[in-house]
Amino acid sequence: MKIIADLHIHSKYSRATSPKMEVQTLDLWAQKKGINLLATGDITHPKYLQELKDNLTEDGSGFLHLKNSKKTKFVLCGEISCIYKQGEKTRRIHLLILVPDFKTIEKINKELEKRKCNLKSDGRPIIGLRAKELAQICFEANEKTLVIPAHIWTPWFALFGSKSGFDTMEECFEELAPNIYAIETGLSSDPAMNWRWSALDDIAIISNSDAHSPLTLGREANVFDWDKVSFDELRNTLKNNDPKRFLYTIEFHPEEGKYHYDGHRSCDICFSPAESLKHKNICPVCKKPLILGVDHQVETLADRDSDYQPKDRIPFKSMIPLYEIIAECFGVGKGSKRVMALYEKMLEEAGTEFKILLDLSREEITKYSNEMIAEAVIRMRKGKVHKTPGYDGVFGQIKVFSPEEMEKLKPKQKEMF
Repeated sequence: MKIIADLHIHSKYSRATSPKMEVQTLDLWAQKKGINLLATGDITHPKYLQELKDNLTEDGSGFLHLKNSKKTKFVLCGEISCIYKQGEKTRRIHLLILVPDFKTIEKINKELEKRKCNLKSDGRPIIGLRAKELAQICFEANEKTLVIPAHIWTPWFALFGSKSGFDTMEECFEELAPNIYAIETGLSSDPAMNWRWSALDDIAIISNSDAHSPLTLGREANVFDWDKVSFDELRNTLKNNDPKRFLYTIEFHPEEGKYHYDGHRSCDICFSPAESLKHKNICPVCKKPLILGVDHQVETLADRDSDYQPKDRIPFKSMIPLYEIIAECFGVGKGSKRVMALYEKMLEEAGTEFKILLDLSREEITKYSNEMIAEAVIRMRKGKVHKTPGYDGVFGQIKVFSPEEMEKLKPKQKEMF
């Protein structure tokens, strides 16, 4: 059975998150997107945890579903920010924890509260414990708990981040490192970038949306093939990095991530790693150190060339969300009423967003939209896109059509729409 899983999202109790991020709405949007298995997000927050208990039912598989619907499976998951001093450096590490039942998270939360961690402050709490100590608490609560470093290359808050991370898994987790079965790419990197570092050869590479609103669910995801849909199946798939059960990941183009390249947002400076090195990693405008992005940090730690292609790693497919494609074709903002009207219409008539992006033929897409959108989806599948990298908190842009093509298509756009 093919399962599309998004294992990292946030609830309405996290900062800068939509009030719609609650399980009833998440269930509906998972169905729209074509997501079979969805993280709950924010399981350490007391109020949200109670809402999860009120609305979800454990079914013995290690997953849950709404009490009035079994269409979407949920996995109990949360993200925790560990900020602490180690090796004369302040570390800021974000970790995902996935557990198979309410009992386990209650044990974890109890231990965190004993250590004076304020779990009420935010859906993604900031705690003063070392990443290793948090991992130890999770494994002692239940040996099946999955601890996964989140968006591992992000400069400020990640395991290998240039500003606050480590250079090896062992430096962070010490003797517990073998119990970390997976890492998360984050929006600013993709598997190919991670393949360049041989230290990551034996670990599963997963991708998730880190969604803060229903519309952004599934912008990254994982595609599994399981005989039985269960937490044990998820854990074993990641532990064994099993290519028979882990088919591929769905990826944001990493250039669109807001920490892909180096730069200074306030100085309007965006550099590739090579350009940064020419300037000795110093901003030519303000003369302060540049914020070094994901691509730079990968380049620093990688021991393989950028064109390295392994034969035995889990493959990936780079996608552009459907509403972004529609917005580009309309030539308007992503959240406009015209975009959302056609987006909803296509989902209602054609099926899920992933079905449209991954499976439908050009003719079928044209039937449910028009020739321009169909052409855009086909180009996206072939990787024929134009990229403007993000940097220092500024999202990049991925476009299907060049400015010249858009200018030529303007007359046709009116006919099509």
